Amino acid sequence: MYQLIVLFFEICILRKGPQDVPASPWLWRLLLLPYVTVNLLILLLDGSWLRAFAQLGVETALMVGFCYPLLYFSGKTSRFPQTLSALLGTDAVISLCAIPAVASLNTQISEFAFIAMIVLMGWHWLVNGHIFRHALDRPLLFGLALAFLYILVSTQVMTLLFTEMAVTD
Repeated sequence: MYQLIVLFFEICILRKGPQDVPASPWLWRLLLLPYVTVNLLILLLDGSWLRAFAQLGVETALMVGFCYPLLYFSGKTSRFPQTLSALLGTDAVISLCAIPAVASLNTQISEFAFIAMIVLMGWHWLVNGHIFRHALDRPLLFGLALAFLYILVSTQVMTLLFTEMAVTD
């Protein structure tokens, strides 16, 4: 387990890529546990259990729903377990680093926490771009564009599904 944590941290610092992750369909299923646990901790800081589980379900479906067709249309579906494992594992690592900043922003908005969140979001974007680049054998700029598209789509879907609409009388 320690080796997996080190591997995902090395992917987060761009030393390794998804090709270094074992090609096991069981691994991404195993990685759902830390992914769900860490993200659940973040989501529970500002919401209910039901809402947190619903958001996690939608986020996971979006990740799979973006990753698999991307690899399918590129003719690289054999890389799906490694790519999804890399996305889940690195998300858990980066989200774990984000817990203090999110907690700080939920209790008191501070400049430091805001800057930390911006840096963490940029880091997450870069890591996802790095993963997509290696999964598709494309340049980093292409991977970053795909990662930006994924962020844009997921943000729009999450906002559409989970933002309370203000009703005016």
